[in-house]
Amino acid sequence: MILDLGGGFVLRHALAADHEALCRVCLMTGDAGADASAREDDPTLMGQIYAVPYQVLEPDLAFVIEGEPGVSGYLFGALDTAAFYARLEADWYPALQRHVRDPGQDRTAWRNSDWARHAIHHPSLDVPDSLADFPSHGHIDLLPEARGRGVGRRCMEFLEGRLAKAGSTGLFLDVHPRNRGAQRFYAALGYRPVTGGAGTSMFMAKRL
Repeated sequence: MILDLGGGFVLRHALAADHEALCRVCLMTGDAGADASAREDDPTLMGQIYAVPYQVLEPDLAFVIEGEPGVSGYLFGALDTAAFYARLEADWYPALQRHVRDPGQDRTAWRNSDWARHAIHHPSLDVPDSLADFPSHGHIDLLPEARGRGVGRRCMEFLEGRLAKAGSTGLFLDVHPRNRGAQRFYAALGYRPVTGGAGTSMFMAKRL
């Protein structure tokens, strides 16, 4: 345990043995914070994009929120976003691409998890100039049983402290535009919208 989050929840480092749980949490929060299980035909792909690579590539800043039911969320950080994205491009996605088919460019023909398969073959890894003052990024997802208890706030404060201690001057988050609850949560922690997002992404950032 790294941090007692209260209410029976603790924060600990994520391990390779947690990959299945990370994919499950990602799936169950993957529809703008709601459960995406009904729309996906491959329950692991979202986690392979948004969760597992943090444990593999940046393990010092990869954590799980664990309670009596088991893993109920995760907290990830990347100290240097540009360097992390470069490793995704060089090391992570090529390995996934060998095992996942490319559904092609015709979005009208996509079904179920084809959007994720396309994202694996055509990852968007550019960092907008508007984020130059925020070199780090973070990612947190909590299942319903861990919400409304102050767990998310304590986790974000912990991550901000870790990044600041490591020398980061700013942190940004990629938030789904439909996830109003997340936007309100981050705004209450001092994060403000930053231009540069598009489609299913909007950026919120905070100086550290």
